[in-house]
Amino acid sequence: MPQTNKFKSAAASSAAQSAGPDRGEALRDPNAPPGDSGGDDNQGDPQIIKSPSDPKQYRYIELSNGLRALLISDLSGLDGKAEDEDDEDSEEEEEEEEAVGEEEEGDSGEGTDEESLEEGDSQDSDFEELDEDNDRKKKKGSEKQSAAALCIGVGSFSDPNDLPGLAHFLEHMVFMGSEKYPSENGFDAFLKKHGGSDNASTDCERTIFQFDVQRKRFKEALDRWAQFFICPLMIEDAIDREVEAVDSEYQLAKPSDSHRKEMLFGSLAKPNHPMSKFCWGNAQTLKTEPKEKNINVYKRLREFWKRYYSAHYMTLAVQSKGRNGLEKSSPKPDFSEQLSPFETPAFNKLYRVVPVRKVHALTITWALPPQEKHYRVKPLHYIAWLIGHEGTGSILSMLRRKCWALALFGGNSETGFDQNTTYSIFSISITLTDEGFQNFYEVAHLVFQYLKMLQTLGPQQRIYEEIQKIEANEFHYQEQTDPIEYVEDICENMQLFPKEDFLTGDQLMFDFKPEVISAALNLLTPEKANLLLLSPEHEGQCPLREKWFGTQYSVEDIQQHWRELWAGYFDLNQSLHLPAENKFIATDFALKTSDCPDTEYPVRIMNNDRGCLWYKKDNKFKIPKAYVRFHLISPVVQKSPKNLVLFDLFVNILVHNLAEPAYEADVAQLEYKLVAGEHGLVIKVKGFNHKLPLLFNLIVDYLADFSAAPDVFSMFAEQLKKTYFNILIKPEKLGKLATSYTSTLINSLPLFLKKQNQVAFFSFPTFSKLQFKKLSVEVPVLFRVVELPQKHHLCKVKSLNKGDANSEVTVYYQRVPIWAAIHKLFLSTCVLSLWLLLYHVYPTCRNTSGVLGFSVTVETQATKFNTELVETKIEEFLVNFGEKMNSLSDEAFKTQVTALVKLKGCEDTHLGEEVDRNWTEVVTQQYVFDRLSREIDALKLMTKAELVNWFMEHRGEGNRKLSVHVVGYGVEENDPPSEEQPAAREEEEEGSKMSLYGEVSKLTFLPASTLLASATTITDIRAFISTLNLYPYHKILK
Repeated sequence: MPQTNKFKSAAASSAAQSAGPDRGEALRDPNAPPGDSGGDDNQGDPQIIKSPSDPKQYRYIELSNGLRALLISDLSGLDGKAEDEDDEDSEEEEEEEEAVGEEEEGDSGEGTDEESLEEGDSQDSDFEELDEDNDRKKKKGSEKQSAAALCIGVGSFSDPNDLPGLAHFLEHMVFMGSEKYPSENGFDAFLKKHGGSDNASTDCERTIFQFDVQRKRFKEALDRWAQFFICPLMIEDAIDREVEAVDSEYQLAKPSDSHRKEMLFGSLAKPNHPMSKFCWGNAQTLKTEPKEKNINVYKRLREFWKRYYSAHYMTLAVQSKGRNGLEKSSPKPDFSEQLSPFETPAFNKLYRVVPVRKVHALTITWALPPQEKHYRVKPLHYIAWLIGHEGTGSILSMLRRKCWALALFGGNSETGFDQNTTYSIFSISITLTDEGFQNFYEVAHLVFQYLKMLQTLGPQQRIYEEIQKIEANEFHYQEQTDPIEYVEDICENMQLFPKEDFLTGDQLMFDFKPEVISAALNLLTPEKANLLLLSPEHEGQCPLREKWFGTQYSVEDIQQHWRELWAGYFDLNQSLHLPAENKFIATDFALKTSDCPDTEYPVRIMNNDRGCLWYKKDNKFKIPKAYVRFHLISPVVQKSPKNLVLFDLFVNILVHNLAEPAYEADVAQLEYKLVAGEHGLVIKVKGFNHKLPLLFNLIVDYLADFSAAPDVFSMFAEQLKKTYFNILIKPEKLGKLATSYTSTLINSLPLFLKKQNQVAFFSFPTFSKLQFKKLSVEVPVLFRVVELPQKHHLCKVKSLNKGDANSEVTVYYQRVPIWAAIHKLFLSTCVLSLWLLLYHVYPTCRNTSGVLGFSVTVETQATKFNTELVETKIEEFLVNFGEKMNSLSDEAFKTQVTALVKLKGCEDTHLGEEVDRNWTEVVTQQYVFDRLSREIDALKLMTKAELVNWFMEHRGEGNRKLSVHVVGYGVEENDPPSEEQPAAREEEEEGSKMSLYGEVSKLTFLPASTLLASATTITDIRAFISTLNLYPYHKILK
């Protein structure tokens, strides 16, 4: 399929950009509502094109110092409710400043993208964090949250050659306090106290900072935030500590094949081109080497900030009030003259790469001239649409018929790596089967045949207008998105598009210009392509190593036979052709006539021995879209590990069978998902009302007439081995599995489940083609959970990814009779006071099939810390936290309660959020649709003594504590240096000739050291849980 545009979220479309008229010295009158220009009409800026369904108003201004800002007023929350109605407790809040702790974790580093090709449908299998996830979604979807984002037109391309990663490091350091607000982590403490969050990211040519907070606290938060760019302290004493945070990001990214591919590809650029720089930075480049070379990192950091953090190339998006006072500085860095970075002898070769995951993949890449200027035509989007098509006559259709490929993604992601002022990447990435890997040249030939067909036929106006119509429909009826994500997209787009296209430039296709499309298309030839082939079978055959991520690879010329064939004339494949007209594009957007009274919550409209149907009419968002969710429960799934795997195979093959006939619906903004749930098949469908029944009937037809050819069955049986392996080699996945498996009675390592959405408007008889039977016995949708002993137990296992330094430590306390509201308040308080243990630290309220508990998880590296030392630090923190909570003033406690109440009371941003929350109640068969209201009522009655007593009971004698350590590879865990590890890997593989993936499910259990000598070590999980009592099935109904 076409590669996803980085700006488009699942919930909505968003973006914006700048260059326009209105000028002013201040952002606005602080007493005026956001977006109000002070005139009589309050209609916003008419030059900015927005969606008819967008309730927000926009005003663009440019300050005398050069800073450009877009002020956004979201008036949707004012419908029928006074704006300050939610501030009933505001008076009490004004004087509460006794925070539980100003010292808290507050890194603003960007996360790492993880590959999702094999495990896109994977997630934790028990209902471990259902309620917590919903709370998080409520917060993220808050229309009452105010948000701001700042984009600075400088990124890692501007790194000095002797300090790689300096731009990324500065992104971290500016948040270490300011002259006006000197507390090092005070901003994060302030945000978390008031239901907010912040983040930042460094790209090639841009750096973005964003935050959100409760609307009432936005003015103060904006002032605190602005001071980081006006007068940051950047304390010299914090340098070493923050270098470790940057290094941890780098270590967490190292096992990611997508990051490894990027770094390898960047190394192919011309030596002096910024693409060849090491953009991440780590302890080596920011600490060790500068010391050796007598480089003053702090001085250089200050110089970099003074030179580049300049108001005249900053763009600001504010969804509320604000002001700014930044000064003008030096010229913005310009790399637009450094074109054609990949016109080198290293390009147009075949690179064989050893991946971290068990995956075969072929990536074909072209480096084109910059295409950003053609945003109104979007030539790469048009080409990607056809290359990534999965219908009849497409590349992937042909490859699937041969059982050579599982997936194909084509296009340009529009990240800084893929698109900047020096080049634009167009890549085609194909996930291959074992047979496809053996025939990868034939796979590449099929791609080149399709491209040649497109070049011969030329751009097609019919297809362009079809894509144009689909994008326009989605934009016209777009759903709103989270304010913090929205302003993040907008402030970046303000660097790219003119004012009128702030909201449309990254989404709509405006002009069909065949000459522009042909210019890009004609560059996609075999002689200009670079081939990257990933396979674990390359192990031992790749003598080269990429400098920073250690990726093993080899380089060779493309085979002469293929080089000569592609250089001359070659025949087209007659089975390849353009897609037919798309019958799934909606044309009727009228809302359904209501034939029933409005209800606040879903209503059960059918209930018999074959099942039940819940219905909820949308009476709030009023867009012509529906959400449908079905859970087809079967008692067979959990009978045995074999049944679990067969069910997983069944769902994978069903998805495969549907891929081609349902693809046109998918690109027409009708989304579907088939999930192998723990107790049956989950079908999820959403999209425009008009054509959604066509898609749903198609799914039912293929489900009713299911079949699997022997070669397809074999293909997916082998692929599932890779999928399971790729899940288990991630420390965070293995840690969650071990925790849930140790505390839950289940038959096998669980399959992963995504929890989604709710029923909409279809009639139940649609399922008449399927034969339902009454269940002989009731199938519980929860698991029996073991009662942990009243003693500390430790499960310590070695990471299954050889050579991966990343470790994870989870300390879990189990307790059944917990008042759910106390549970949530603890998490809120804990997050507020959490200090920076290492890098990634997060407390979690755990709901394991109705049995509650809490945990603290730390991600670290074995090159820096031993996991047992990390656990002692967690315990020290919990002791300290208990003391702080006990000494908490009544005012500070009330502030925490108020913040959590407001968080839970936030309105849904779009229909999907309401659907998510209701579906959770349906799929768990709890049906407490007003759960949030009940929790809010309980919170208002809660006392500090109840919270403290609850926490002390958890920490007292007889607590039920389980620690799970996934131990990485490094010197702190007494492992040999990394150079010695490949030999050990080869030795291990010698003993597993039966399968390329070895016995991945066999865990290596490690003993405890004297540091945790009091803990009872678990060395056999099955034996451990077999001796324990089981809690009864438990639902949280009040």
